[in-house]
Amino acid sequence: MSETASSSASRRQVLARAGALGIGVAFAGSVSEIFAGTAAAQGLGRRGYGPLVPDPDGLLDLPEGFRYRVLSREGAPLRSGEGNVPSNPDGMGAFRGRHGRVHLVRNHENRHSAKRGVPTVAGLTYDPAAKGGCTALALDGRDNVLGERVAIAGTAVNCAGGPTPWKTWLTCEENEDKAGTNGYTKDHGFIFEVDPVDPRRTGAVPLTAMGRFQHEAIAVDPRSGIVYETEDAFDKPFGLFYRFLPEKPLGGTGSLRAGGALEAMRVPGLPDLSAVQETGASFGGVEWVPVPDPLAEETPIRLQDFGPRGITHAQKLEGCYWGDRAVYFVSSFARSAEGSAADHFGQVWKYEPHRRRLTLVVVFGPSTDIQLPGESPDNICLAPRGGLMVCEDGNGAQHVYGLTKHGEVYAMARGRQNIGTPDAPEWGEFAGVTFSPDCGTMYVNCYTPGTTFAVSGPFHH
Repeated sequence: MSETASSSASRRQVLARAGALGIGVAFAGSVSEIFAGTAAAQGLGRRGYGPLVPDPDGLLDLPEGFRYRVLSREGAPLRSGEGNVPSNPDGMGAFRGRHGRVHLVRNHENRHSAKRGVPTVAGLTYDPAAKGGCTALALDGRDNVLGERVAIAGTAVNCAGGPTPWKTWLTCEENEDKAGTNGYTKDHGFIFEVDPVDPRRTGAVPLTAMGRFQHEAIAVDPRSGIVYETEDAFDKPFGLFYRFLPEKPLGGTGSLRAGGALEAMRVPGLPDLSAVQETGASFGGVEWVPVPDPLAEETPIRLQDFGPRGITHAQKLEGCYWGDRAVYFVSSFARSAEGSAADHFGQVWKYEPHRRRLTLVVVFGPSTDIQLPGESPDNICLAPRGGLMVCEDGNGAQHVYGLTKHGEVYAMARGRQNIGTPDAPEWGEFAGVTFSPDCGTMYVNCYTPGTTFAVSGPFHH
């Protein structure tokens, strides 16, 4: 998150104007393939929910019939009394609780220089010098906030992550600083498990066998328990796509602490995913190569020696999710000027484990003028009636966009100027879009200033 791309003023102005009306996007690929065979594909419409209506309170523009509630604002007191709501809310997961409750786990992508760190709490803090972590909100069936507390503290740059089949959250550090760097007292670059209901059950224990690198997101194969991981590395040779084979798969809370094997994806003859420009291009015989040093004691994993055949890299590997016996992952953009093999404004890849096959499902640009979304796709989630919701990560006006399986792009939400805070940036990036277990509410964060919204309305229509 927050690695924005530069773009022409004319293109940005077109996007800003079009956001209120719904955007027709030029892209290549079969978006329907992303949802084929999934429950989310049933009843998918061809259009969005109509134009965005300006919010009289100047916070969040939504289509007619939708409404929002502010659940949490940066700097406000946590209801637990542990301190104040931290800065930079990012990835987020929603979990079903008892008696109709919903439990939200919210990452905070705080670096060492963050304005408001996650308060340190005994038993929930990994490195007292680090300002990242997660907070957890408990909501009733009407999205009233019943509680808000620290779920883990003392981690660094918690970007995205993902849910497990046993209903915990894996929060990912997009950072690989070692102890002694930026004041940290411990090594960073790990995944941590967070129980959304009782965070003390999981504590603040790094899942070291899952690797130490600039983690972005994860997805778990619910049949095998294999965990897929993306790496959002900012400099060449860029990140890798990983899988973790746990020794105790699907063993419930804490099972990932038992260890396992970390491997990186090698696509024979393809050192850089950005070189593929034709959707439908498919690569069989995908190989998984053991990572020489998962803890990156001396050398970052992406720079380690994977043998004479090398390994497959990609710029800006971000969103990751599981569906239809496959794992999907996003490369949000690639730029040849920064070292990639070719340029694009977003790719969606599909890996089928049972076939050992990788397929490029969708590619955005750069040969067309208007792309989805604005700059590049970042946080993504499945929408209730099919399609995707995508958080925009770019300059200027910021949106949550919807993408139907028929390829239509529409604006679902737009953040307003200053989002109610006079000293805030002009626009605040969206992050962490997710839906309640009953699919009746969309939760989303505004990154700056940190705000968490609950959006309700006729999603099923």
